Amino acid sequence: MKGVILAGGLGTRLMPLTRATNKHLLPVGREPMLYHPIRQLRAAGITEILVVTSTDHMGDVVRCLGSGQDFGCELTYRVQERPGGIADALGLARGFAAGGRVCVILADNVFQYSIAPYADRFRAQQTGARVLLKLVEEPRHYGVAALDEKHVLEIQEKPEQPPSNYAVVGLYFYDSDVFTHISHLEPSGRGELEITSVNNRYIEAGLLEYDICHGEWTDAGKPNSYQQANELLFAQDNRILEWTP
Repeated sequence: MKGVILAGGLGTRLMPLTRATNKHLLPVGREPMLYHPIRQLRAAGITEILVVTSTDHMGDVVRCLGSGQDFGCELTYRVQERPGGIADALGLARGFAAGGRVCVILADNVFQYSIAPYADRFRAQQTGARVLLKLVEEPRHYGVAALDEKHVLEIQEKPEQPPSNYAVVGLYFYDSDVFTHISHLEPSGRGELEITSVNNRYIEAGLLEYDICHGEWTDAGKPNSYQQANELLFAQDNRILEWTP
């Protein structure tokens, strides 16, 4: 399985911090934000990693991360020419994936504990996709899962009346069919290819599994959650904490 880190976007919610740099190069704890997803993928045994970022910031990202040697991995880079959504950015990984499975992580998602147990469960899964859910107080700001006792029935993107308080966080596991699903998407009302639409295609096929996120999690894309991410990683000295399900 290969890793894909999505580090594009304009970071407008963190202005003026992002006026001069990519959001994902801002410090979180003692390190640049981008170090965290790399460390998470390495903890999950993933050493071939693609970083997708924007045209304006590619040079800065490459200067920050280099070849990956310092992290014990091999880094590849692709440019998302214009903001087109998470699924659009993931579509750039088709050649990199080379017909194999991928673990996709949004670069501003910070996890208290290792993602390795979720990766192991996906490796044991014969086909399909796997997502990670987290109980949140304001689900309207996320993709939200409608659940029964065993399955995700549907994922709604930022609904006014959420079907649950379980948000889909920025960690996804896909088989090679994900790129076929992306190729059949139409842009949403926002003009983007939505990852929620990809996940719903897997749900319709009966091929989407899920886990509940263990420990704390935050999306460091807003001022309050950026502060939370800093507090979380400072508390553990930016280490990835291990756990056993």
